[in-house]
Amino acid sequence: MTRTTSPKLTTYAGLAVFGLLAAVALGRPELAVLAAPFALVPALGLPLAREPSLRAWSTVGAERTVEGGTVGLELELRAEAAVPHAEVAVVLPEGARAVEGPNPVLVRVGAGQTVSLEWQIECGHWGAYSLGEVAIRCRDALGLFVYEQKVGDRRPLKVYPSAERLRSVLRPLETQPSAGNQVARERADGIEFADLRPFVHGDRLRRVNWRATARSGELWVNDMHPERNTDVVIFLDTFVEARRGDAGTLDLAVRAAATLAERYLAHRDRVGLVVFGGILNWLTPATGIVQRYRIVDALLDAEILLSYAWKDIDVVPRRTLPPQALVVAVSPLLDERALAALADLRRRGFDIAVIEVSPVPFAPHTADGADPLVERLWLLRRAARRTAFHSLGVPVVEWREGEALQSAIGEVASFRRAAHLARR
Repeated sequence: MTRTTSPKLTTYAGLAVFGLLAAVALGRPELAVLAAPFALVPALGLPLAREPSLRAWSTVGAERTVEGGTVGLELELRAEAAVPHAEVAVVLPEGARAVEGPNPVLVRVGAGQTVSLEWQIECGHWGAYSLGEVAIRCRDALGLFVYEQKVGDRRPLKVYPSAERLRSVLRPLETQPSAGNQVARERADGIEFADLRPFVHGDRLRRVNWRATARSGELWVNDMHPERNTDVVIFLDTFVEARRGDAGTLDLAVRAAATLAERYLAHRDRVGLVVFGGILNWLTPATGIVQRYRIVDALLDAEILLSYAWKDIDVVPRRTLPPQALVVAVSPLLDERALAALADLRRRGFDIAVIEVSPVPFAPHTADGADPLVERLWLLRRAARRTAFHSLGVPVVEWREGEALQSAIGEVASFRRAAHLARR
């Protein structure tokens, strides 16, 4: 416990010294008599001051929560000798605040007594936090000294980005052999009707369409589409972001990636992640609740990193992506390396869809003093980038803060349907 002098001790000592010096300088002994009480307080307080013996234990109620959620924090204080005044404050990281329970709070702890305190901490932004440390400040009986210490162990708290509800997701062009919820294009045993065809030797009787058979006088059977799973890789571009204040394109991109991962995993698809930026980080596709936690934990580590070692890298290594995977890219389309990597994946035959997290709301505008010609040229360049991707058969849909992610997914699906009809 650290001990420091309080302003009260400094004031008393200063007045006592000033009175004695004035008495000597002016030859007025009555001034020394007036200064004596101010010297008496420090003289009595110094031997009586005792360091308070406090023990504390802190407990954090959870290890994970979502942004905007609350986590309970409990503290137990025990004193060997009575502590009449103790100021207790939770040390909160940036982005967290106490919503229930005063912070700081003034408490009294009797001799041998245990006092319990509780707070509800709200984390308003996704990320990795550490909670559990509490600062305690005590004073002696005369208020001459201040004793400060920090107690409690810091415990990690993971705040996951809030996921948006989606009615549907993008359907891939190719599916995998294992069972899932996606309707495959090929025909086999399944529950999704595909077409009618004449009966051939080896067909099962339960597949016979008796209505069509009764009308035609010949045996007809139902052809079905099987239900398969897919390999989905979420491509998160973290080279550059546009930011204004507390909001930026990276925040929106991480929330979109978490939403897509949760929805595809709910469909029993295998989901992987590629974070392509200052460093390359990836998770191979898998399914299940464990994969969900792996993906979200990887997203919490996503940040904008400047790396000169990666300044010429524009190709994703082949081992990071399984064949016939659907790649859903979430990118602000600001860095040429990310654009080149996505174009390279398309040329390798991957099914690509791009959700453009628009940086326009975070960029300076004419009203902010920006040159209108520069702004217009920048917007034209961004439109040219979308056109270049469209020429490769890659849909690019602009998505902004405040808009539903479902609408962007719907536009991508419409583009893919139109491209499929044009190929036919």
